Amino acid sequence: MRSLGWSEARLPTQLPRADPGQRRRKFRRNNLMPSIGHQLGELFLGAAPTVLIILIFYFILRTLFFQPLLKVMAERDGRTIGAQKAAEAAQAAAAEKVKQYQEALKQARGKVYAEQAATRKKLLDERAAQLKDARSRATGEVGVAKERVAKELAAARRDVEALVPQLSVEIARRILQAPPRPSTPAREAR
Repeated sequence: MRSLGWSEARLPTQLPRADPGQRRRKFRRNNLMPSIGHQLGELFLGAAPTVLIILIFYFILRTLFFQPLLKVMAERDGRTIGAQKAAEAAQAAAAEKVKQYQEALKQARGKVYAEQAATRKKLLDERAAQLKDARSRATGEVGVAKERVAKELAAARRDVEALVPQLSVEIARRILQAPPRPSTPAREAR
């Protein structure tokens, strides 16, 4: 007798309702389905070579591919972290150098400003001294000029006072002199 497969098994359209136990027996007899345990055993037995191949493939890949790859990745991570630390150290050093440069530049500017202020003060002091000297010379020259003018004025007064009697005689003589004649030219009257 040929065994029927799962797809060929026929189920009765309507089972008798008389005995539930009889129904189960009839179902088992009609199905002829192997037990689940037996089927699982066959499945595992059929899958054993595949599992063995997969395990061998896993160990080969692990030793030949994954371990070197993991080693390279760990080395790369180490280098990356080292490079990052070196970059951070370089940035910190650069920031420190910039700070030192700015401080040196600030000090140099301070020196230049101090030198400019000292030079400006020196020039202002020299200018003030020159102005003071020029004022004193001008004051001295003005004083000398005033004295000379005063002397000239005094000399002119003396000369005028000395000439006063002579001029007064001349003025009186001219005033008292006879009026000019009409026939005489006006030139002589003067």
